Amino acid sequence: MDDIVRQAMAKWPNVPSAYGWLGLDARGNWYLRDEQAQAAGAFASGRPGAKGALVQLEKLVDFIQRNYEVDEAGRWFFQNGPQRVFVELEATPWIWRVAADGSVTAHDGRPAQVHAVFTDEQGRVYLRTDRGFGLVHTQDVAGVAEAVEAGRWTPQAVQAAELPVREGYVPSPQAQAGGR
Repeated sequence: MDDIVRQAMAKWPNVPSAYGWLGLDARGNWYLRDEQAQAAGAFASGRPGAKGALVQLEKLVDFIQRNYEVDEAGRWFFQNGPQRVFVELEATPWIWRVAADGSVTAHDGRPAQVHAVFTDEQGRVYLRTDRGFGLVHTQDVAGVAEAVEAGRWTPQAVQAAELPVREGYVPSPQAQAGGR
């Protein structure tokens, strides 16, 4: 977490949390969700306009990713100065990129070490790593297949609906909080 964020938290300790205003999609992209986007539906609903506006400013993306953390209840958030902005997850808290050499990085660009590989009923691939649990980016599934064929990874079958509880993350803190 950035020092400036820690300082703001100390200076203003009682700022209310925000729900529904930020989302992470299944490809590792960040979206800002204004009232119109939230009114269009849940972030992961697939409804037109529900995702909101793609964050394209590189410095803002970097700031979000440096200050992206999880609380004790499994709700992922972006600490924006003194305000905790809970993140709506389209899929999982991490989106993994798998390079040709088998190395794995998260959507924030930092490396991860794979501990387990999973596939769900729809053929999606997930990794549990030293950094946490996440979905493999769709463009990198072939790299996972190569690692499996080479005997480096052995996937286990899972049911997608069971993953949030099993892996300890909350896909929609907004829905959990009663739609705030």
